Amino acid sequence: MSINAAVIGGGAAGFFAAIEVKRNFPQAQVTIFEKNNQVLRKVSVSGGGRCNLTNACTDLDELAKAYPRGGKQLKHLFREFGPEQTMEWFKSKGVPLVVQPDNCVFPRSQDSASITGILIREASRCGVHVVTGTKITGIRPGPQGSLTLEQEQGTQYEFNKVIVTTGGSPRKEGLLWLKELGHQIMDPIPSLFTFNIPSDPVTQLQGIVEEHVSASIQGTRIKAHGTLLITHWGMSGPAILKLSSFGAREIQKKGYDFTININWTGNMDQETVTQILEQTAKANPEKRVSSAKPFNMTQRLWEYLLEKNRLFANTSDGSQTARKWKEIKSKGINRLAEAIINDQYQVKGKSRFRQEFVTCGGVSLKSINTSTMESKIVPNLYFAGEILDIDAITGGYNLQAAWTTAFIAAKLKNS
Repeated sequence: MSINAAVIGGGAAGFFAAIEVKRNFPQAQVTIFEKNNQVLRKVSVSGGGRCNLTNACTDLDELAKAYPRGGKQLKHLFREFGPEQTMEWFKSKGVPLVVQPDNCVFPRSQDSASITGILIREASRCGVHVVTGTKITGIRPGPQGSLTLEQEQGTQYEFNKVIVTTGGSPRKEGLLWLKELGHQIMDPIPSLFTFNIPSDPVTQLQGIVEEHVSASIQGTRIKAHGTLLITHWGMSGPAILKLSSFGAREIQKKGYDFTININWTGNMDQETVTQILEQTAKANPEKRVSSAKPFNMTQRLWEYLLEKNRLFANTSDGSQTARKWKEIKSKGINRLAEAIINDQYQVKGKSRFRQEFVTCGGVSLKSINTSTMESKIVPNLYFAGEILDIDAITGGYNLQAAWTTAFIAAKLKNS
C-alpha cells in the first residue's frame, strides 16, 4: 500500500517527522499542515534565538531525570535516537555544532536560523508539501484504517497515516478534538516559569546571581538545585525554572500563591552553618560581620541577610553599620543560620520565561503505545512532540523529546 501521510503541525517535531517519513518511505506522499502562516516559530525563539537544540548528556539515567513527565518512557527511546544521534543528524546536514560546559548544544552560528533553515531546506529537498494557514479541527477514522482530516472552513482531506505534532496547548479546549476520539487528556498547565515576589525587599537585589542554591516548595518534597537569579519582579534562573517544572501541578493547585524556602549554601544543614558562623565569630571578633563573610555568596546578598535579621546597629549620626562578630550572641548566630539555610519568600504569581512557552499536560502517554508513538485508540494515528504529556527543564531537553518522538513516529510502525 502506498503511503499518503499528513503531519499536523509545522514545528520542530512536525518537520522532523515529515523528513524522516520521506527517508523511511521515499515514495510516500507527505503533507505538513500548519495553522499559522509561518512554520517553526517556536524553534526560532528557543534558546534566546540561538536554539538550544539538545543536551549532550550521555548518561541516559541522568538524561531521563530532566523530564518531570515522560522521562521513563523516553529513556528507552533515547537508546534508539538520543542526543548523540540528534547531533550527528544535524552535523550530517552541514550544521556545525558547539557544546557548552553545561552540555547545552547550539549551532556554531549561535543563530536558530541555522536549524530552521536546514529543516525547511531538507523538507523541500525530500518533496514534503507544506500547507500554511490551515487549521485542522478534527480527525474522523474511516474504512480500512483511513483518516479524514477536517479543516476549520469545512474542507476535508483523506490520508492513511497521520502524525499529530501540534505542540503544547495553553487550554484544554484546544485538545478536545483529540479527546473526542477517545484519548485521555491531561489538563495543560504552564511549566518553566519564573516566580513573582511582589513588594519584597529582595527584589532590590535585582541582577544578583547566586550559584549552587537549593530551592523548595514549602509543605512538599519538591526541591531543585542550581543557579538562582534575583530579578526586579522576583526570582528566576535554573533553580527556579526546575522548581516550576517539577512542581507545575502542585503550584497550579495552590493558585500560584505559595512559599518557597531558599538554602543559599545549597546543601549545608543548620548545624554545619551554625558551626561555621561560630568559628568565624571566634576567629574575627573585632571585624564587622559584613566584612568577614564565611560563605561564597555575593556581598550584597550577605548584607541583605544581615540587615533582614537585625544584625545592623544604629550609629551616632543616624546611619547603620554592621555589628562586630564579638557582638553577635548565640541567638543572633542561630537566627542568621536559619535565614541562610531556610530563607522564606511568598510567591504570588508567575511570569513566562523569556519568549518560550512550555506546557505540562496534553495527550496522556496511557493512550499511546510509546514504542511506536501510535495511538492505542485510533489505528494509523501517531503523536510526537509537546502535544504529548512530556516536558522537561531548560537545557535542550524539550527539543530533544521532539526529535526523539518524531523519529519513532516517522517509522509508521503499527502496534
